Amino acid sequence: MLSILALVLPVFALILAGWLARRVGILGPAATSELSRFVVWLALPALLFDIIANADWAEIWRPGFVAAFGLGAAAVFAVTVVLRLRGPRPLADSAIDGLNGAYPNTGYMGFPLLAAVLGEAAMPLTLIATVITVCVVFAAAIVLAEIGLQAETRPHRLIGKVALSLARNPLVAAPVLGAAFPLAGFAVPAPAQSFLTLLGGAASPCALVALGLFLGEKRASGAGTHGGTALLVGLKLLAQPAITWVLAALVFRLPPFAVHAAVLLAALPTGTGPFMLAEFYGREADVTSRTILISTILSLITIAAYLGVAL
Repeated sequence: MLSILALVLPVFALILAGWLARRVGILGPAATSELSRFVVWLALPALLFDIIANADWAEIWRPGFVAAFGLGAAAVFAVTVVLRLRGPRPLADSAIDGLNGAYPNTGYMGFPLLAAVLGEAAMPLTLIATVITVCVVFAAAIVLAEIGLQAETRPHRLIGKVALSLARNPLVAAPVLGAAFPLAGFAVPAPAQSFLTLLGGAASPCALVALGLFLGEKRASGAGTHGGTALLVGLKLLAQPAITWVLAALVFRLPPFAVHAAVLLAALPTGTGPFMLAEFYGREADVTSRTILISTILSLITIAAYLGVAL
């Protein structure tokens, strides 16, 4: 429990810093959107480009683990979108909620947690989960959001408009461009790598501060906010690790080490990706911000419980 608490304390501290900055008035009402724009247009694309451009695909190509973790995330994402659409909730908002239920904080919490619990041998598996989360699942949500925001009803025109919007989206373009380096067998030049490391390293802390700024705004909660948050937190902390365990242990019969890694990564709280997407598309972000905050707090209990039973 203490080791998990040590991992989430910096997360809370960064959120609290943003919250205090807004409450005290150090940063004004425009700070949330401006800091979010920095993350979405500069820091997060640099991070995504860096991850893909420097991925050792031979090392991370582990089909069983990819299938177990990826299908677990896809199942929760799909179920969440369907449930929220029946709410009813617009497709763009439902796609963001899909991320709330299936977007574990692998980048900020996954690497230190698995290194502490399972050792350095778990790092390639954590990278696999990170690539699936920040690229594949994230891209699926962006595609659905773009479809939901387009007014065009004719299929061929709709496909063209969505494709054009995706090409202009920095969160899609960055990993696609990054993939050109490993596919061509090239390494990122050292000066460019330093630039990517510095800029990409700002993505998570700035996103957490932006979340704190958002939470620091005085607003009335919308109807159904708390019920929606409870559903998403339950899907994230309980459903995703449970489905992932079934796939990893019973369907693909992975070794115990890989099963524990997959479940721990799936059990991580919601990362800041959904909040950044909500800000990028100008969608209502109250449910998302609450889901990130509450799932992070409750993950202390759920992850510790899994560690106590399984390890």
